[in-house]
Amino acid sequence: MNTHIDVVHPCEMTPEDLARWSELQTTTIGLAAASPFMSAHFAQAVGRARPDTRVAVVHQDGVRVGYFPHQRGHLGHGSALGMGVSDYQGAIVHPQARLDPKHLMRACSLNTWEFNHLGSEQQLFMPHASGRFASPVIDLSSGFERYEAHLHTQSRGFVKAALAQERRMSRHHGPVRLVHDVHNAAGLSTLLAWKSAHYRRTGRRDPFAQPWIGQLVRRLSTSAYPECAGVLSVLYAGERPVAAHFGLRSRTVFSCWFPSYDRALATYSPGRILFLRMIEAAAASGIQLFDFGRGEAAYKNSFKTGQLYVHEGVLRTATPGAALHWLRREPARTAHRLVRRHPALKRAALRTMVAVGGLRER
Repeated sequence: MNTHIDVVHPCEMTPEDLARWSELQTTTIGLAAASPFMSAHFAQAVGRARPDTRVAVVHQDGVRVGYFPHQRGHLGHGSALGMGVSDYQGAIVHPQARLDPKHLMRACSLNTWEFNHLGSEQQLFMPHASGRFASPVIDLSSGFERYEAHLHTQSRGFVKAALAQERRMSRHHGPVRLVHDVHNAAGLSTLLAWKSAHYRRTGRRDPFAQPWIGQLVRRLSTSAYPECAGVLSVLYAGERPVAAHFGLRSRTVFSCWFPSYDRALATYSPGRILFLRMIEAAAASGIQLFDFGRGEAAYKNSFKTGQLYVHEGVLRTATPGAALHWLRREPARTAHRLVRRHPALKRAALRTMVAVGGLRER
């Protein structure tokens, strides 16, 4: 089998490439492979925000059989497309294609490729995974009524409390309503301001401090491709926005991304109400899988019907550049794994982050 690999900027892909990429997504095993983060249009949006974005176009016997989007850093150190904000990562490859990952790396001039949200169906890279994390999801394939019945059975107290808070907020601040899938630049700006304040308050790194991330989100907020559309949802009490979320959707998968709320109304749990109404709206629009994304949170556990798994790790070649990457990154990765695996250390780390966030606000 003759394999040929071209490496291009995503915006250099032809209309035939875009159509073939979309076609290959439908042949990949697993519903989550249809994630908007795996689409060609997401790769193009990242490429417009980051000049180091590349796509390897894999041909076998003259037929396009795969696409590998990635970031190419210094010294041949690569990472997953949009790493830091992309919630599903990997390559789009035909199931019958035979591809050597080391050959792929050489073609891309990479000696390492780092990932932290690799899909479980990504067999090309799974041998290089070193950690596995749950990504809570909701199966909406049978419709919202079936899910609602599940929710009332499994999380009755959670739902009852959310509905009670919704009624209380309506009495005090005006009727509660969700505006779903709205193009509202002011609403998006409000959400991003809430989210940045939350990151600083909790001692976390604010991704919007990196200009390319803000550019990416604003670009995707006007995206309306079936494989990757930006969706802004805003929850109002009267005329006041009280919670909002910006995420991405494909034809069948909704990926949560940036939720936040007005802290002044935190006692009403507006985020919980927002998600309840968003899930209903998503189901009505044809979504079959509602993906909360990697990370632990009590509200995710209350809403979920199951979970997928994503993986982190590094593919390294036997080169001096890969050895340098190991020396620079592995000690920190080992420390992070140690903290995650020991509850006491994790609680201490979270307390420290909150304390640092408190200092920032002074």
